[in-house]
Amino acid sequence: MSEAPVLPTATYAVTGATGHLGRLAVDALLRHGVPARNVFALVRDTARADELAALGVGVREADYDRPETLDAALEGIERLLLVSSPTVGERLTQHGNVIRAADAADVGFVVYTSVLKADETELALAPEHAGTEDLLQASGLPFAVARNGWYVENYTGRLDEYLERGEIVGAAGDGRVSAATRADYAEAAVSLLTGDIADQQGYWELGGPAFSMTELAEAITETTGTKVVYRDVSAEEFTDILRAAGMDEGTAGFVTSLELSTARGELETDSPALENLLGRAPTSLVDAIRAARV
Repeated sequence: MSEAPVLPTATYAVTGATGHLGRLAVDALLRHGVPARNVFALVRDTARADELAALGVGVREADYDRPETLDAALEGIERLLLVSSPTVGERLTQHGNVIRAADAADVGFVVYTSVLKADETELALAPEHAGTEDLLQASGLPFAVARNGWYVENYTGRLDEYLERGEIVGAAGDGRVSAATRADYAEAAVSLLTGDIADQQGYWELGGPAFSMTELAEAITETTGTKVVYRDVSAEEFTDILRAAGMDEGTAGFVTSLELSTARGELETDSPALENLLGRAPTSLVDAIRAARV
């Protein structure tokens, strides 16, 4: 897909704009040619938004947990990127606050960053995302859902650890992950946000070229010159390893459940939607590893 057409007079807002994905989305909006004066960064703490303000975008306080901040934050906004909250267990309430405020403000289009296969997967993270999708459907607001796969950064962020140990330990078996970089997901969300609403509405399954953990280890070896292998263990052994590393029981069980979702193929998709929205191939795994080493 070519670069999405921009409505010059539209006003855009991005929630969580000081977070990883939100900040990248603000940058993508500006690259798409949206004037800075038409872009609003919605943040919980405006004191942390100096870099955003320096770009010329508007900065507004918007705290998911304080509904009274959301009405003012969304005043005059026509298109909203709702970046999912990082607070597992509280997301549905938080997202509901934003959706209600968007409805009250007559926002014309909402793009929400969900998770791959949210309505059918057993992934532990999915229920809150699926619930948010239901809230959007019930709201009557025009919306698109960007069902993002895993971030490549989930792995490249641990690159030093993998290199030091010479191995990746997991319980994912031969399961494959259709991961992509945060920058690619942000670009895709903005492509949805700035495009023709009639064409963009609906659910978009997004993911990059799939790889197994063995293939991840091979790519790290190829890119860095340091041998890394994947060691697959049982779910029980993996949980024990996490606990031995200091992780509490609940968190260890949660992380293990994510490994088992990978093993079941729940983080893999053959959808071409990400490439179509980007108008190019997603960033390759090798290029992402190489960039993480810079």
